[in-house]
Amino acid sequence: MEMNQLIQAFPEQLQEALAIGQQYTFKTAPKPFKNIVLAGLGGSGIGGSIVQNFVFDTITIPFWVNKEYTLPAFVDADSLVIACSYSGNTEETLVAAAEALQKGATVVAVTAGGALQQFCEQHDLDCMLVPSGMPPRACLGYSIVQLLYALRHFQYIDGAFESDIRATSDLLKTNQSRYETIGRELAEQLYQKLPIIYASGRMEGMAVRFRQQLNENSKVLGWHGVIPEMNHNELVGWRDVDDQRVVVLLRTPSDSERVVFRMEINKDVYRQYTPHVLELMAEGTTFWEQLFSLVHMTDWCSVYLADLRGVNATEVKVIDALKAKLNENPVV
Repeated sequence: MEMNQLIQAFPEQLQEALAIGQQYTFKTAPKPFKNIVLAGLGGSGIGGSIVQNFVFDTITIPFWVNKEYTLPAFVDADSLVIACSYSGNTEETLVAAAEALQKGATVVAVTAGGALQQFCEQHDLDCMLVPSGMPPRACLGYSIVQLLYALRHFQYIDGAFESDIRATSDLLKTNQSRYETIGRELAEQLYQKLPIIYASGRMEGMAVRFRQQLNENSKVLGWHGVIPEMNHNELVGWRDVDDQRVVVLLRTPSDSERVVFRMEINKDVYRQYTPHVLELMAEGTTFWEQLFSLVHMTDWCSVYLADLRGVNATEVKVIDALKAKLNENPVV
């Protein structure tokens, strides 16, 4: 299936992800943990970063997103480690999962199969399976929703997300054509430019997701920053006039008043150095409606920018080549 078809089907993916989560029966009983670690990278890890943004002001224990081979030293028998690898063959995640088991941590996996599924079967671990055969970055709905079910099972969130995700799916279906148009128009403004993405701290995962979609689908470079953090460093770097730069501010109706005030001041700074300062406003009332409305708009942007550049949005040959070389000297 082509990337544009996968994006078109994303609202249905959210509904299917809910069905998968509802049908899964956990082997591991809930117990108190001192910390939660999500091990995952790339398209499999970004869901963890977004869920971290979602729970940061409600969860009462540390939630750490791990994008390394090794785990933090604090991981022990009182830790919950969620290993997320769509292919099931991400070597960093496999190494981290094995280390977690050695340390006595409770390990749960989200995957479509591969070595991670085999690892879970070998050690009788919980393994939440999602449909296979797609690029990991096109399966964000599957991974996020399973992470939410895992957190609910272990009693760190309630079940309110289910109705929120259903409403989000409806929102995306209703506005599919308009979001696609927004994405296409944004792609036209980013064509042959350098994208610079800014968002509030609560939407940092979204900013990273957009940048990664531009990297993988559109085959372009860019960077992202978070407000207010970038106000303490990166803002000083705005000194040179360069009309190749395009600022994209990812906004939500839930941005704090103080962050919005900072964004307005920042726009005055950007405009001294580039005429291209754009704003993309999320829609909806809940975190998930706002998050996924932005995801949908920017996913469409990434494939339309790929079309403008004459590149295949699905292929990632350089990553495939890297993995082939790594497999010549495997660590797991």
